[in-house]
Amino acid sequence: MTAASATAGRRAGRTAAFATLFRALTRRGRPGEPGPVERFRALPAMAGDAWRGTYPHLGKGRVALFLMALAYLVSPVDLVPEAFLTVFGLGDDAVVAMWLGGALLVEADRYLGWRRTAPVVVDGQAQVDRT
Repeated sequence: MTAASATAGRRAGRTAAFATLFRALTRRGRPGEPGPVERFRALPAMAGDAWRGTYPHLGKGRVALFLMALAYLVSPVDLVPEAFLTVFGLGDDAVVAMWLGGALLVEADRYLGWRRTAPVVVDGQAQVDRT
């Protein structure tokens, strides 16, 4: 891999992280669609449904990717580059944090849409959950 292609790859990664977060925060839908706060509040329920296997759209690979990004952000091993590189050392953490935040908000939006339309079986009768 050449230095130019590595730089282009990092730039593409930063652009994708910014774009994902921007779309997640500024998405304007029809009236009644969830906003960023409602999507953020849905994250624990989404994680629980994904853990139990009742939410089929969030696979184990995607959950593992989210957990790896979170581990990267809180890992004390990454503190050494920040101590020496200051702003540049924090740049990689900022890109990962933006991607993780945007990806979680987009996934929460998809989860809330699924939850509105997913049938719930009560006493043998399928009902649609409108909560």
